[in-house]
Amino acid sequence: MTLGVTAEEPSASRAALGRLKVGNERFVKNASVPVSLSTYTRQALTAGQKPFAMVLSCADSRVPPEYIFNTGLGDLFVVRAAGEVVDRSIMATLEYGAEHLHIPLLVVMGHESCGAVKAAMDDAAVAGPNLAYLVKAIRAGTKRSGSEQTGIKGAILANVEQAINDALAGSDILRHAVTAGTLHVVGAYYELGSGQVTFSEPVGAAPLTTARK
Repeated sequence: MTLGVTAEEPSASRAALGRLKVGNERFVKNASVPVSLSTYTRQALTAGQKPFAMVLSCADSRVPPEYIFNTGLGDLFVVRAAGEVVDRSIMATLEYGAEHLHIPLLVVMGHESCGAVKAAMDDAAVAGPNLAYLVKAIRAGTKRSGSEQTGIKGAILANVEQAINDALAGSDILRHAVTAGTLHVVGAYYELGSGQVTFSEPVGAAPLTTARK
């Protein structure tokens, strides 16, 4: 997987990505460490939050980022939507994380056997305009990339890439943060059975393609 967007990867984002990788390694090995959910921890967090990473992932019940990365309360700023489709509300939430919480890393994570992506690939009939919007958004990304020839995994990876593109194409705040080096963006793919997350390799800031409508 090669998708990813960055200026120069700052030390804060490297440290954040390292924490995610180490946490996921524990999860894969069934060696997750206990995290504090105590009254003391909850009370301490009433003063504010300082999450070290943002994760945009699918709303699928099998894909909880806090468990996958073995993190606790206040560690991750998690945004979830079926097929990790980016709309204005999602962009505004990511902007808040980057601009106000100063989070140095955004991970956009697709996952194995994503039903939303499969529905888009199969041209499945959906009920109602809201589901139609979701499937159309995913279909636009997978068809534009030509990924339908590489199967469901290729389509899922293409959808992750498109979600990153949509977030950056639609937000001056996110683009500026990436250009300034205060935000690092990577894609990721989660395997349901093994629990393994594969991250994209950092690449230089690339020109944006047209965002899906």
